This record gives sequence, C-alpha cells and structure tokens, in this order.
Amino acid sequence: MGVARPLVVRAASLCLVLLVVIAILVVILGVSGFSERVITATINEELRNLRQTLAQRITDPTELENVLAARRQELIESYGLDRPWYYRLPDLIRRVVLLDLGESRVIEGFSGSRKISDIVVERIPFTVMLVTSAVMISTLAGIYIGLKLALNPGSWIDRVTIYLAAISNGLPSWWTGIILLLVFVYYVRLLPPGGVMSSPPPTEPHLIVLDILWHSILPLTTLVAVSIGPSIYAARTVVLNVAQEDFVMAAKARGLPEHIVIRRHVMRAAAPPIITIAVFSLAGSLGGAILTETIFNWPGMGRLYYDAVVRGDEAIIIALTYMYGLIYVAARLILESLYLILDPRVRY
Repeated sequence: MGVARPLVVRAASLCLVLLVVIAILVVILGVSGFSERVITATINEELRNLRQTLAQRITDPTELENVLAARRQELIESYGLDRPWYYRLPDLIRRVVLLDLGESRVIEGFSGSRKISDIVVERIPFTVMLVTSAVMISTLAGIYIGLKLALNPGSWIDRVTIYLAAISNGLPSWWTGIILLLVFVYYVRLLPPGGVMSSPPPTEPHLIVLDILWHSILPLTTLVAVSIGPSIYAARTVVLNVAQEDFVMAAKARGLPEHIVIRRHVMRAAAPPIITIAVFSLAGSLGGAILTETIFNWPGMGRLYYDAVVRGDEAIIIALTYMYGLIYVAARLILESLYLILDPRVRY
C-alpha cells in the first residue's frame, strides 16, 4: 500500500499534465480552423457512404440531393459546426485522445486504410522496436563501461573513452546515418540501404525475422552511436561521485570486498540518477528517430511524421504529437515506479 498510493498520485498528476497539453493543443487547433476541417472531413465521409446506400433506392437525382442536404444540416448541428469553435473543445479533446481524427487526405496505411488511428497504430511497433533496442544497448553498455572507467579514473583508457564519448555526444544522427550509408551500402556493399524487409520479402517466419534484423542494423547502429557516449559519460560521472561518498569509504574501511562495496553501496546509490538518464533517453530518442527513420526509410512514427509534414497532413501531425506526449508521460510513470522501488525514501 505504501508504494501504490504515491504511484497512483503521480500517475494522476501526469495524466492531468497530458490533458492540459492536449487542451492547449486543441485551442490552437480551434483558433487555426483545423477542428472545422476535421469535422467537415468526417461529415463528407459519412455523406459519401450515405450517398452510395441511398443511390440504390432513390433514382431521382433531385430527391437524392435534397435528402443528403437535409442530412448534412443535421450533422452540422450535431457536431456543432453552426456554433463558434470554443463550443467544440470538449468533443475535440475526446477526438484527439481517442485518435478519432477522421481520415488522412494523402497518406495510406500498410493495409490501404486512410483512417488516422489505423495509420498511426500500425507504425508504433516499428518505432518501439528500433528505439527501445537502441536505448537498451547504449544504456547497458554505458553503465558497464562507465563503471569500469569510474573505478580507474585518470587512466589512459579513461581519457580515451571520455574523448570518444564526447565525440559521440556531438554526432548528429542524420550525419551519422548518411556516413554509415555511404560506407556500408555504397562502398563496402555489405548492408541494405533501407526499408524493413527485402523485396520480394521472404515467406518463412524465421527468415522474415532475420530479414528485419538485417535491415535494422544500420538505423540501430546510428542511434546507438549517437547515444552511447552520453550514457558512458553520465554513468561514469554518477558512479565516480558516489564512490567518493563517506558511506562508501566507511564500507571499504570495514574491510568489505570490492565487489560487495560496488554492488551494495555504489551501484545502489547510483541507480536512481542512471535510471533517470536511461528513461529520458528513451523518450528523447524519439526525436532522433524521426531523422534516422527518414534516412533509412524505416516505417515507424518518425518516418510518418516526416511524410505528414512534407505533404501537409495536419491530422496525422496532431495524432503523432499526441502519441509522443503519451509516450513521454508513460516514460515518466515508469521512472516514478522505479524510483519507488530503488529508493524507499521517495515514498515519504
């Protein structure tokens, strides 16, 4: 109960923050006239389906148009298009939360659907697979290397690794991706240039998995290359600061073995800030994934965001912005949960 109560309070506060962000976004949409375009597109889609149904029963074109005009007026009043935009705020907030934003004007999903929710949802697994794998690799490698460096500060390996970490921190993801493309695709001809599967794709399930892994090497390497440096530097700095604390010196003075001191005293105290960096790296890597997925034509949310901006598909931009906000809130909630587990003092 001691863990559940503060966790519920934090979850409620984060959901409230997300609702405030959505409300601000919806106000912008209402002022710009976007909400009217979304509702108008929904009405037109419903009338198009109604026309196809009524055309089989009503043969008189004039009567058909009169019926459709009457139905259009009913829908306009039902959706509130006959009133100012601020009367539609609650309904528009509901639409954004449920991704009920109608259909895309120019972009289709893998199944041919133009429904916004279908297009966005089918891209999420590809982005999660790419970004989560990259963050896990860079975080675990950063913790391991940073711990080794912190135990031997000032050595030549420490100095060289810190320089490499600084270089990694300064690498733009788009530049790194282009360089890897030039080297491994056009010069060495070792890896595929992009996409998620070969053309034609394999038919066997295990070959499909291997083909996806084969195509993910370059974008995954790009994200790891630009994120492992900050992970190493952050882990080294945190562990080095904790290792100089008085309680660590006292543990060493009592004659405890080094591995016990590192596991029970150093890493336990260093875990919360390291976990903070890792979780926020997961949320922050989505921005770099937009460029990386675009360069390698990886069919995730980042590539969809780029296509929506280039083609001016406002509904998809809004849906993806909401999804990124939702992912950030989920990352914060995971972080709060880990805080309560790693550091009991946070509960009080």
